[in-house]
Amino acid sequence: MKAMILAAGRGERLRPLTDTTPKPLLLAGGKPLIVWHLERLAAAGWCEVVINHAHLGEQIVATLGDGRAFGLNIAYSPEPAGALETAGGIAAALPLLGAHPFLAVNGDIWCDWDFSRACHLAHTLGKQDAHLIMVDNPRHHPDGDFCLDGDAIIEAGDGNGSALTYAGIALFRPDFFSTVPVGATMKLRPLLDDGIARRKISGERHAGQWVDVGTPARLVELDMELAHQGKL
Repeated sequence: MKAMILAAGRGERLRPLTDTTPKPLLLAGGKPLIVWHLERLAAAGWCEVVINHAHLGEQIVATLGDGRAFGLNIAYSPEPAGALETAGGIAAALPLLGAHPFLAVNGDIWCDWDFSRACHLAHTLGKQDAHLIMVDNPRHHPDGDFCLDGDAIIEAGDGNGSALTYAGIALFRPDFFSTVPVGATMKLRPLLDDGIARRKISGERHAGQWVDVGTPARLVELDMELAHQGKL
């Protein structure tokens, strides 16, 4: 089973930091955000990782190399300037990801979700197209994204209960992206909305730590939190 780290975004809200550094390489707790993912994937038994990149992508390749330093094999999926958005980027990387379900993780989050669970989920996915990890709504996203009905993801609103926020971590079947033209720029949300309408997407709530590192202030908060944890 392979994992994909989404690392192609420009990081507009993190400017001016991202004017010279791609956001997955921004430091928190003494190491780049993407390195936290790589180390946790390796510790959970992963071997194959695909990383897409666009803005300052050469820095990501130069920093991470072929992955041997992390006990991994890293393959890269370069994208044109401006990137292809999440669905477009994943679709472009499908030849590297293979025919089996894969894990996708946003490169600009920090989360302690157990990556080893993905292998179990891949065997229990059944007829579902995707399995999303959901978290409690952060202050900057109070309305959330979707609701959970048991283990089914449903649209928020209309009395469906309290919405949760998509964590940027999911298990996908490659066929989920079959309608995305190769090279197209496309967001993930339309595919999710369609899959939810067809009751083809499951999910679970993660109660642990999760940070969407979308602004310089949140990066500073995470850095301080990780530094504090390191001293415990």
